Amino acid sequence: MLQIGDLAPDFSLKTTTGDTFQLSDYRGKRSIVLYFYPKDDTPGCTAEACSFRDQYEDFQELGAEVVGVSSDSETSHQKFTQKHRLPFPLLADTGGRVRKQYEVPRALLGLLPGRVTFVIDAEGRIQYIFNSMNRATDHVSEAKQVLTKLRATT
Repeated sequence: MLQIGDLAPDFSLKTTTGDTFQLSDYRGKRSIVLYFYPKDDTPGCTAEACSFRDQYEDFQELGAEVVGVSSDSETSHQKFTQKHRLPFPLLADTGGRVRKQYEVPRALLGLLPGRVTFVIDAEGRIQYIFNSMNRATDHVSEAKQVLTKLRATT
């Protein structure tokens, strides 16, 4: 299992714009809030994404980029991004490869992909892992608290 202090597994996936997001491109530059969510346009996932959107400037000021990952297609992500005016990339992990790399468990008796957020510092190390299906918007506040503490110690 991945733990606090581990080097975050590198990966590359397509974004909503068709570009490729490569985690290692951010190493030495910015922290990453990498959040895995079950499905575009469901109530909990929409609340989570919109909460990240509404506080996106705070994350930017804390030196972090927000990145969402689900198994939905690039087309689904494009629609979701446009509908809710999301300023951060959503990544299409259609085969679930990155979800497996990050050991994100399935939820609700294995029927749904899980909801897990990783805070990865600028050196590429995992600083925090938050796993909760039901507390979707808490992923945002938890990540902000961790980034605030990281900033205070550097």
